[in-house]
Order: sequence, then structure tokens, then C-alpha cells
Amino acid sequence: MFQKINPWRGLEELPRPFWILFSATLVNRSGTMALPFLILYLTRSLDFSPAEASWIFIAYGIGSATGPVAGKLVDRYGTLKIMRNSLLLSGTALVFFPLFHSGIAISIATLIWAITGEAFRPAALTAVGRLVAPDQKKSAFAAFRLAINIGMSIGPVVGGFLALYSYPLLFISDGATSILAGLTLWIWPWKEVTPEKRHASLSRSPLREPRLLLFITAMTLVLIVFFQMDATVPLFTVEKLRLSEFYFGLLLTFNTGIIIFIEYWLNNRLSHWSLRRTLTLGAFLVGAGFGSMFFAVEFWTAAFTVILWTFGEMLLFPGAAAYLSKIAPPDQEGEFMGYYQMTFSAGLIVGPWLGVQIFEMWGWDVLWISMFAIGILATAIMYFQIKEEK
Repeated sequence: MFQKINPWRGLEELPRPFWILFSATLVNRSGTMALPFLILYLTRSLDFSPAEASWIFIAYGIGSATGPVAGKLVDRYGTLKIMRNSLLLSGTALVFFPLFHSGIAISIATLIWAITGEAFRPAALTAVGRLVAPDQKKSAFAAFRLAINIGMSIGPVVGGFLALYSYPLLFISDGATSILAGLTLWIWPWKEVTPEKRHASLSRSPLREPRLLLFITAMTLVLIVFFQMDATVPLFTVEKLRLSEFYFGLLLTFNTGIIIFIEYWLNNRLSHWSLRRTLTLGAFLVGAGFGSMFFAVEFWTAAFTVILWTFGEMLLFPGAAAYLSKIAPPDQEGEFMGYYQMTFSAGLIVGPWLGVQIFEMWGWDVLWISMFAIGILATAIMYFQIKEEK
């Protein structure tokens, strides 16, 4: 009976190296609390204005925009080396982060944290794509996100409690788990199989691939909307809805709880869907979810909006990684994933800043209507640029 309703059925088919990466990612993400609470730390603990705090997010986005460089390093040196160094260096940066208090010092520290920490993403996505069979990729990326979201169901709640007593503990705890995750990959490595490098004359710049350019444009738009979760949503929850930091953390845990129990099952059941359908619906639900914040008046109506964009997230991100793994040349997969990572950077640079500017100039209602409109634009690009293929 359990086998029929087991939402994680099929996970046992994934190879052992995948589970080592899964474990390291789980450890790392269990301490994820610094970035979700960064805006609140800056505004409530260090007395930054919302506009000033949004510039710190821009610094993080600029640092994480080095994704293509990290991707090139992945293709050259392998995924393991980049992931280990990323976790150890970013963990160290986070441990020392609370020592800085001026805007310039915090911006520089944030830049270092982003450069080192975000290098993990293209390396990990490339590793997942190389560790599994082609027909397992969409499910494997969903399973990888399972590790991320189990951790994220722990980190923000713990962060919500820690924020009541000491914001610096958020950064120290986050850094310690990153270091522990890096050590996990040192202790239990696997033998990497990297594709042969093509002759230089056969290589083509990813920026000359129209499918990639249109895709990263659509993803950047949808991530501008999605990253309101780290900027305007916490402010909206605390200042507009009059809820405590704990309830904001609970909303994030609600999001990750749905993902833990549904995402892998959902992607398994919809494995026959084309990538076009998957990505188009995912982008639409993200836009609709944040747009429906327009109607939120207390915790449970806010939680309903989380359900909408969570379903969008569950479809969009595994499908996006599977799509790039499909269109990338084997010896440039890291670089393609690096450009995918750059869309997250662009979303972080523009999203928090734009969201704060809109709500400060025109109010919350205009902000959520604007996010819905941006989501619709991303949906249209996804629909028209992706071929109808699995």
C-alpha cells in the first residue's frame, strides 16, 4: 500500500555518488538562514533603510554573476574541486560576516560571500546531470532539490528563533554548516567522468546559442519575481501584515514542506510532459503566486499565495536544469549551467531593488500587480521559444 502512495518511489535507482552530493547539500542547506534574513538583519539590527539594504542585495547579485566563470572552471577542473572550495570559502566568509557594520564593509563581505558561495550551484547542477542517465535527469534534478528544500525547511525556522535573540548567530550557524558540507565532499569523493574536450575550432560560445539567450531572458524575468521572497515578502509580512519574523520563517517552511512531499512525485508523474509545457506552466504559477499577494491580509491568505508559487517553483527549476542539460554540448555543460546561475544573479540584482523601489513609490498593491505582469511576460517567452519536446 505504501509503495502506491510513496512520493519518493524511484529514488533508490539513483547512483551512490548522487547520494553523497545529496547529503552534502542537505547539510549545507540545513543552515541556510543568512540570505532569507539579510534584509531584516540590515534594517532591524543595523538600522539600514529598506533602500540601503536593497543595495546590499545588489552586491550579492553582482558577486553571484560570476556563474559563467565558475562554469568554465567546472568544465576545466571538475565538479568536486569547485564544490569543495565553494563550500569551505563561503562558510568562512559567513562566520566572519557579523564583524562588519559599515555599508562599504558589509557590501565587500557580501560580494565575497556571493562569489564563493554561488560557485557551488553550476558545479552541483553539472554533477547531477553527469551522474544520471538522460531519462533520469528531470527526476534527478527534482531529487537534488529535495535535499535543498529539506534543509530549507529547517534553516529558516531555526533562523526565525535565532533572530529573536541574536542575528549574528544566523551567519555563524550558516557558515558552520557550509564548512561541514565541504568536508563531507572531501571525506567521500567519487570518481568523476568528464567528457572529452572538443577541438577549439568546434567550440561555440554559449552566447551564440539563440535558445540559451531566450531562455535566460525568460528565467531572469521570472526570478525578478521569485526573489521578492528574499526582499519585499519579509518586509510585507512583518510591516504590512504585522506578523513576526517567526511567521515569515514559517511561510518559507510551508513552501519547503510542500516541495519535500510533492516535488519529486510531481516531476516523476509528469515526466511525459514536454519541457515547453513544464516551463511555461511553472513560470505562470510563479507570477500568479506573487501577484496574488495583492489579496493577502493575514497569515493564511499569505500561505495560499505560497502554495501557488511553490507549485510553479516545483515545475520550473527541475525543468530548467533538465532543459539546459539537454541543449548544452557535453563539454560545455558547466558553462551553460553557469549562465543559468547568472539568471539568479540578475534576479537578485534587479528583483529586490526593483521591488523595494516600487512599493516605496507606489505601494504594495502596485508591486504585486507589477510582479504578475512580469511573470506573464516570462510565461509568453517560455511558450514561444521552447520547442515541443520532452
